[in-house]
Amino acid sequence: MNNLSNQQKGSLLAFVAIIFITPDTLLIRLSNIETWGMLFYRGAIPFFVVLLGLFFFYKKKFINAFLKVGWTGVFYTISFSICNITFLISIQNTNVANTLVMIAVAPMLSAILGGIFLKEVPGNKTWIAIIVTFSAVFYIFYDSLQLGNIFGDLMALITATGLAVNAVLIRSARDRDLLPAAIMGKACVALFALFFVESFALNGKDLFYVPLMCVMCVAIPFVLVTIAPRYIPAEEVNLFFLLETILGPIWVWMVIKEEPSLKTVLGGSIIIITIAIHSYLKLKKS
Repeated sequence: MNNLSNQQKGSLLAFVAIIFITPDTLLIRLSNIETWGMLFYRGAIPFFVVLLGLFFFYKKKFINAFLKVGWTGVFYTISFSICNITFLISIQNTNVANTLVMIAVAPMLSAILGGIFLKEVPGNKTWIAIIVTFSAVFYIFYDSLQLGNIFGDLMALITATGLAVNAVLIRSARDRDLLPAAIMGKACVALFALFFVESFALNGKDLFYVPLMCVMCVAIPFVLVTIAPRYIPAEEVNLFFLLETILGPIWVWMVIKEEPSLKTVLGGSIIIITIAIHSYLKLKKS
């Protein structure tokens, strides 16, 4: 890694992270554990895995790193916890493609929130991208309303909003390391799930699927995606995230034959292409 340029380091980290993330929704579908039990493990296992890594990374500054996050870190923990919970609820109540397409609009929501709270007024091209993507979102919502999947789609939109809030919080506190706040978010997810969990038992294939999902698809990408923006612009990271929106539903379709509706495919394609072009133009400009 020392011989690589910053561009190569960031691109490699983002690419590896997204490749690890793409089977996540498939493993959720293949698991038989109930929702709250899965939420507990998706919070607890990544928490302890990443916490152990941070202990060796921060060393003597370990405790201080958690104390320095401030109120921004507290709000980040809350937002991070909420979008982790709503993501899983969304997957359980709508098609995988719908969830991932809705989450893909997070950069557009971030641009709106950045304009409101950080006075980062979006340019004309960004406003055009926002109008196009949200028109596609309403198009997909209309389809989900007819199919009875609207609740899952709404949870996905809340997830996207949470991710957008996280992005704005990170930009508002560029001088702080909010990774410890995100770790606490995972702990909060596990604690919240404790109130509703019916059984912690992992039976049969869940003994393999759940730990694999929590380490490979949650903990490792979590660290890599946090590090990647230190080397490459956020717009470039967004381009890599579009791979998840494309590959996630393909994995699910190939293995369990879950097919998105035609309107989701059309609306999702518009969203992906719009965000890809917008991110590329911003990247080119910078």
